[in-house]
Amino acid sequence: MASTAASPAFCGIPKVASTRASLNAPTTRFLAKTPLRGLGFAAAAADPLLCHHVATKLRSLGGSSSKPIRGVASMAKKSVGDLTAADLKGKKVFVRADLNVPIDDSQNITDDTRIRAAIPTIKHLISNGAKVILSSHLGRPKGFTPKYSLGPLVPRLSELLGIQVVKADDVIGPEVEKLVASLPEGGVLLLENVRFYKEEEKNDPEFAQKLASLADLYVNDAFGTAHRAHASTEGVTKFLKPSVSGFLLQKELDYLVGAVSNPKRPFAAIVGGSKVSSKIGVIESLLEKVDILLLGGGMIFTFYKAQGLSVGSSLVEEDKLSLATSLIEKAKAKGVSLLLPTDVVIADKFAPDADSKIVPASAIPDGWMGLDIGPDSIKTFNEALDTTKTVIWNGPMGVFEFDKFAAGTEAIANKLADLSGKGVTTIIGGGDSVAAVEKVGVASVMSHISTGGGASLELLEGKELPGVLALDEATPVPV
Repeated sequence: MASTAASPAFCGIPKVASTRASLNAPTTRFLAKTPLRGLGFAAAAADPLLCHHVATKLRSLGGSSSKPIRGVASMAKKSVGDLTAADLKGKKVFVRADLNVPIDDSQNITDDTRIRAAIPTIKHLISNGAKVILSSHLGRPKGFTPKYSLGPLVPRLSELLGIQVVKADDVIGPEVEKLVASLPEGGVLLLENVRFYKEEEKNDPEFAQKLASLADLYVNDAFGTAHRAHASTEGVTKFLKPSVSGFLLQKELDYLVGAVSNPKRPFAAIVGGSKVSSKIGVIESLLEKVDILLLGGGMIFTFYKAQGLSVGSSLVEEDKLSLATSLIEKAKAKGVSLLLPTDVVIADKFAPDADSKIVPASAIPDGWMGLDIGPDSIKTFNEALDTTKTVIWNGPMGVFEFDKFAAGTEAIANKLADLSGKGVTTIIGGGDSVAAVEKVGVASVMSHISTGGGASLELLEGKELPGVLALDEATPVPV
């Protein structure tokens, strides 16, 4: 393994001279035998006292089976599954789904994941005799824009539901009302793109009331827009009762709130991405919850520079250096094992055909930039993850869009797939991490893959989502 002796970064905290001076020789000899050595940490390179603490923590995490297993909790919101057949039969149900799928220039759906994710809730409703009024947005239209019509979704929706879905040419108005009136039990009416009306994103109360007037009750299954207070996600709940979550939204809450706030331990988070600034809230929130935090992606170079390392021409946020130091100190104070890569794959330019080589994280030459974590880091991360019972991953380890710099991200994806098979709870927290597990072909074995981007991040940051807050509270049940 490449030497890391030039930097104290690899125990995850800055050097602390006063504690180092107080350690005696026997303690130093003990450190050489700790799990940190196997995890790529040289005792002489880091704060020995903390390394001893982390080593002891990792050993206890990996070897103890006496710790009680904590169950998955869920955010206390009423779900569509709580409604009986009597609640649903003959009722008009306004369902806000997230059918914002990619469509090519020939109006063909190129990825139907979000449509398929919405099907269980719709099928449950129609099988119980409900009349479903389905609403969604597509893209970011400015007024009525034909290219953003939901028309191309009708054939796939009909195929998956096994019935002919009726399509409205508007969202509100007399023609829509006629279609709703003629909708049979078990039928589905797809409204036009709700964002064709600017009142949607403004959460205009009058517009929300017009949407609500079409139905008897409300189901929100659009997790991807739950962080927005729009007319169809928040405004309608003021006029429709009950207002409940769909199965997809409930599953997102179960995992991103429940499993994260009350995890089976040891609990690890893997956070990647290009910038520290985009993940500040996530990292700070997770430091309150996790036992182990692994960092990768472009953000690591801000941490390296904050500790005095040369990072060449790697991406650095100069105005976040003090923040990086404070996050490391916070991890130390919380007893969290914060692991940074010990080696990196560097390139002479940002391009898929760039010349590349592997160097210690402490030896990045001028003119070169880090674009992936190295093989020693992969080994280090895998060994740390082997101790866990719950793992959440948000953000790639490198520029995985370029095959030459995808090894770190793909290795994490494969490791989580392996852990899933061993009963570890694996949560893919939206965004590029979802693309990564799909690229590797292991998406199907993960415990949960979030369908939200911004919504996932905001939940992980501990923020409350307007579209969730607006729903009816669940009836408390003894645990």
